[in-house]
Amino acid sequence: MPKPLLIVWYNTRCPVCDAGVSRQKRRLIDAVKAGRVEFRDINFEPEALSAYGASLEDIRRRLHAIDAEGRLLVGADVAIAVWRFTPGEGWLARLFGNVITLPLTRFGYDRFADLLYAWNRHRGRW
Repeated sequence: MPKPLLIVWYNTRCPVCDAGVSRQKRRLIDAVKAGRVEFRDINFEPEALSAYGASLEDIRRRLHAIDAEGRLLVGADVAIAVWRFTPGEGWLARLFGNVITLPLTRFGYDRFADLLYAWNRHRGRW
């Protein structure tokens, strides 16, 4: 099987994250089956991105991914990369990932991720 073009780590203990990734997996079924995109639960591989300086808590707070060139993507950049692979969602990548909107996209994603992380910690989902 070829090396994946995108490997995404996420937190299955977060119901919002798990639902979002489950939706994307269904939309990306051919890419997942072909091994071009992988989704991995960080709770099973807590040290997976330690070489990149990303801790388990970092990944529980925001999506993290490694692209085909071995670069670490974080937060909104992961969502944009996933949209690029997802049939019918390339327009989302272009809209939220262009040079003008990307700073706002990252800001909005980070604020939402902070709130979601705090909510999950408060609910004891770790």
